[in-house]
Amino acid sequence: MPRGGAIVRARLVPIAWTPAGAVVGDGWQNAGIAIAGLFDWIDRTFPPEDERSFVAPMRDVELLVRTGWEAPVPERMDLEAVLNVEDLPDDVADALAHPAAALVQCAACRRLCVQDDFVWREKQLCAWDYHTQVFGKRGPWREGICEERHFATLPACAYVAGPLLAELGVEGVLAVESVSEQTARDVVNALLEREADRSHLVARTPAGFTVLREV
Repeated sequence: MPRGGAIVRARLVPIAWTPAGAVVGDGWQNAGIAIAGLFDWIDRTFPPEDERSFVAPMRDVELLVRTGWEAPVPERMDLEAVLNVEDLPDDVADALAHPAAALVQCAACRRLCVQDDFVWREKQLCAWDYHTQVFGKRGPWREGICEERHFATLPACAYVAGPLLAELGVEGVLAVESVSEQTARDVVNALLEREADRSHLVARTPAGFTVLREV
């Protein structure tokens, strides 16, 4: 914030809200706001009715403007770079405690999401839209064991969110992680063979496989 200047220089840090928690983005935006319209800009950008909206107390902002406070832009946004950590919502503070990530807009709903966490048919999706499209009734459900060709085309995602499955009428029945690929496949197929009369969906995760079943 330049001393005696008419413009406040602000850096806007994007945050993605995911079922796994908030994630801070690594791409910042610069904004120049006229001091005379600063508080109107704050009201428009962080509206009180937005549950995810938060700002520092206005008296603190006013004091910083009046004194012409300024500070160098930090190289990374973390807890040490925030003066008023106590004013942050807990989920935002937790996000700042972890490395920033590349964020993109969901191709379906346009909300921010972590790049490459959920990709379906070459489209970047948020966790909600991915679960609906892939794990919903129109997803790649099938009966019987997974053959080699099936394992080659399994849907892959960063994680499977239990609460989102419940909304779809789907349950996670098996998670095989941290074993060899062949061992994981054998365990998955053992289950599918025992329940050959029911529809299942197998998803690949970074640590292994998750098997879903319609309730």
